[in-house]
Amino acid sequence: MRILLVLILLSSFQLMAQSEEILLYPSSAPGLIADHGLVEEDLSTKNDGIVRLRNVSEPSLRVYRPKKAKVNGTSVIICPGGGYSILAINHEGYNFGEWFAERGITAFVLKYRLPQAEMFSHKEIRPLEDAQTAIAYLRTHASDFNIDPEKIGIMGFSAGGHLAATASTLFNWRIGENKKTEVSLRPDFSILVYPVVSFNDKFGHSGSRKNLIGPELKIKDIEQFSNELQVTKDTPPAFLVHAYNDPVKMENSLAYVTALRTFNIPAELHLYEKGGHGFGMGTNKRSPVAKWTERLEEWLVNNKLR
Repeated sequence: MRILLVLILLSSFQLMAQSEEILLYPSSAPGLIADHGLVEEDLSTKNDGIVRLRNVSEPSLRVYRPKKAKVNGTSVIICPGGGYSILAINHEGYNFGEWFAERGITAFVLKYRLPQAEMFSHKEIRPLEDAQTAIAYLRTHASDFNIDPEKIGIMGFSAGGHLAATASTLFNWRIGENKKTEVSLRPDFSILVYPVVSFNDKFGHSGSRKNLIGPELKIKDIEQFSNELQVTKDTPPAFLVHAYNDPVKMENSLAYVTALRTFNIPAELHLYEKGGHGFGMGTNKRSPVAKWTERLEEWLVNNKLR
């Protein structure tokens, strides 16, 4: 009986450790519309195991800590994708949190607010506000997580890749409470997985664009959120992966790498013939993208991030 009790307690402790979550705004999220009447829910209708969250009103960071013997000081904020309509939070979030923790990197899965006008004023700034707040929080509390404040990266998938790229280019555009802090909001590196980068008509992703800034489009907004146009000499190095047959056109990644190259910023891009969109970990061993995480691991090692 005593052994059984110990096992139960250990299981409970492990579950709690895996579920460590930090609210970005303990009181209330900025711009939240009172009595909006929406509840956070999983909208998934497919039997594919993917959780598709919507109506996020309490953005948070879920923490994945490495074992103490493995901690190397690097950390990464993970932004799940979903076209700025939902968050594929386990498929492009929690499983990668575990992947990084196994390799000594402290990971934080960002459950960010979606640009829902029925929930938030100035909806288009809320995802970036959450990403900036997360970066500021980690820099301010680096010692609490045993991380290096100069090795904080951001990772994003699809529209989450757009958010990560926006955080990597528009870090001087301080939003909300972030205007009051002097801490740097610039990520030290970025990992962009089949990212939406541009909102242009030629190869930008119209669905993500419409959800974030549309449907009444203004040229200044399209250009501001087209990240290939926002790269400067201070944009951080990047690792990118994309498939040739992705409906989110590979030109998004190509444009971003080309912009980085203009400023001599290090970047590594892996293009695969097949893989489509949303392949996540690439668990289909027959797919060309099956080993892309091995390339990511090599890049982390080569850049002394692991």
